[in-house]
Amino acid sequence: MSERGGPDRWFFDVWSRFYDAPLVQRLTYRPEHDAVLRGLGRGGGRRILDVACGTGLLAARIRRELPDTSVVGVDFSRGMLAQAAAHERVVAAAQGSALDLPFRDASFDAVVSTEAFHWFPDQPRALAEFLRVLAPRGRLLVSLVNPPLEAMSRAGSRLSRLLGEPAHWPTRGRMRALVEDAGFRVESQRIVLRVPATLVLPSVLTIASRPG
Repeated sequence: MSERGGPDRWFFDVWSRFYDAPLVQRLTYRPEHDAVLRGLGRGGGRRILDVACGTGLLAARIRRELPDTSVVGVDFSRGMLAQAAAHERVVAAAQGSALDLPFRDASFDAVVSTEAFHWFPDQPRALAEFLRVLAPRGRLLVSLVNPPLEAMSRAGSRLSRLLGEPAHWPTRGRMRALVEDAGFRVESQRIVLRVPATLVLPSVLTIASRPG
């Protein structure tokens, strides 16, 4: 069953078995987690929501490195959440969609999401949900690959559809526009250094805030 036109849940349930592999983490996820933690360190707030939290590695690091915070994880995949629970990485977690977050309005001071936004089949709706659950002046930190050219973005979307797991990687400029159109104020966009991917497919951390 897909997330309203997005990729099938089984894909992530299977991927959860490899997600924690040291090489996968070192090349793909850890640099983005490092960047998000640096961003949160400058006033991220006490209540943090990790959207598409995967196996809970980022949530666990936030709890460990920013001990005054509380972290809630939400993920579409039961397999990912099962891995998070098995390792006791997420104290509070929910199975749910980024397009319909199971939380009340203004519940969090920060929303973070790493290497997941491209899977959301309705990205404007996901951003609207992020805005809804954020308190006034709450912060959004979203990191994913932003292709340098629109043609590369379109080619990636077409290829993913052909493979049966549709995804869309917006360019850096398009990501800024999406976030601003949702009602956020973009504070910065920073390239995340990942070797060797940075030169061809740069990952970008977009940091924004909900107006007070």
